[in-house]
Amino acid sequence: MTDYIDILYSVERGVATIAINRPDKLNAFRGRTCEEMVHAFNRAAWDDDIGVIVLTGTGERGFCTGGDQSTHDGNYDGRGLIGMPVEDLHAIMRNAPKPVIARVNGYAIGGGNVLVTLCDLAIAADTASFGQVGPKMGSVDPGFGTALLSRVVGEKKAREIWFMCRRYSAAEALAMGLINKVVPMADLDAEVRRWCDELLEKSPTALSIAKRSFNADTDHIYGIGAMGFQALKLYYASEESKEGVKALMEKRKPNFRQPKA
Repeated sequence: MTDYIDILYSVERGVATIAINRPDKLNAFRGRTCEEMVHAFNRAAWDDDIGVIVLTGTGERGFCTGGDQSTHDGNYDGRGLIGMPVEDLHAIMRNAPKPVIARVNGYAIGGGNVLVTLCDLAIAADTASFGQVGPKMGSVDPGFGTALLSRVVGEKKAREIWFMCRRYSAAEALAMGLINKVVPMADLDAEVRRWCDELLEKSPTALSIAKRSFNADTDHIYGIGAMGFQALKLYYASEESKEGVKALMEKRKPNFRQPKA
């Protein structure tokens, strides 16, 4: 698979860039998008000529806004991931033996915020925004999206992000430790390239070992996530969860606490 439809893959001076290419959907992903990203990450991870991987979205509005809410192909129904290789994507992002940098050029919402959390480093435009929406729609990420986020920004802040479903500016994301740097949009590419060049000067083996060591403390989340995603499938069959997508399609607020008949 090298003829990608949903992503762009490019290599320049030791850096592989994987860009979600669905700007009309604010770079929301569908099943095919995830499959192509898994392939591209594997391609870059084991290419000895590549030292850094950059993940981004095309355009200036969206990094990634999670699952495509207009897709109803059995993989996504507006609430969450069903059958998508999202766990495989999360795994290769962590297991790639080289740094992964998020180039955040716009909205990083829902599953997009999770991707930022999983990247080793993150550089954002000052116009970027972050946040989770799952509980507003009858969904949640029961794996790295919750458990790893608490390690990144702290337990209380992670609970706020998931429980309250608020939006956060790039400056707020920097303050909480979700990202590493904020620059004007016009300077984003140059700043990302600057970080990549600095990383390319370092020992690739040392960076790989360091990444493995950092990840070792949270590798148990794989098991938690596997169990959680199985539970999520059962949750999606419930009327409570279905209310989330119904409300979205009907453009109204959900009533998750409606009285039982």
